[in-house]
Amino acid sequence: MVSYFNQGGAFMWPILALLIIGVMISIERLISLTRASVNTRKFLAKVKDALSSGGIQEALEVCSSTRGPVASIFHAGLMRAERGVEHVEKAITNAGSIEMAFLERGLIWLATVISLAPMLGFTGTVVGMIQAFEAIKAANDISPSIVAGGISVALLTTAFGLIVAMIIQFFHNFFVAQIDRLIIDMEESSTELVDALVELEKK
Repeated sequence: MVSYFNQGGAFMWPILALLIIGVMISIERLISLTRASVNTRKFLAKVKDALSSGGIQEALEVCSSTRGPVASIFHAGLMRAERGVEHVEKAITNAGSIEMAFLERGLIWLATVISLAPMLGFTGTVVGMIQAFEAIKAANDISPSIVAGGISVALLTTAFGLIVAMIIQFFHNFFVAQIDRLIIDMEESSTELVDALVELEKK
């Protein structure tokens, strides 16, 4: 691999830099999304039990001691519970928008890496092909060794760029799936929280 990398020329270095950036962002997103994931069913049951036994204050304490976006939007909603259900729903909506922004942070950079890596690879190939044809012109001979050698070196940047894009694309798709699941959990659990507060008001 090191030999292929060295043969690829100058364009291999920016592609390698994109790979490092993509991997670093992927590690950060993996840690953040893992921390954000909680057992929503179990957490919702704890909040409902707290509402039934100790009221809003006890439910707030449960939310404060739990990490993740679902707990954050529950906390924001319960802080407005005394003002009525409409204020709760508005607070949950606003908090949900902020949490979604945090969850999706960094994905644009992964998408940028996915786009740029193959483009740099293709550019390196074009430059390599130009150099190969110049070598043919200088040698005044179209021998198989000159043609094959120059083209194989030129294609290395394309191969490397595509490999980098595929690796980062896998992580990007994985994170999008995780975020979609968290958003669905946030929406469903928020609806159940509002229903629980309506029932509490009736009592």
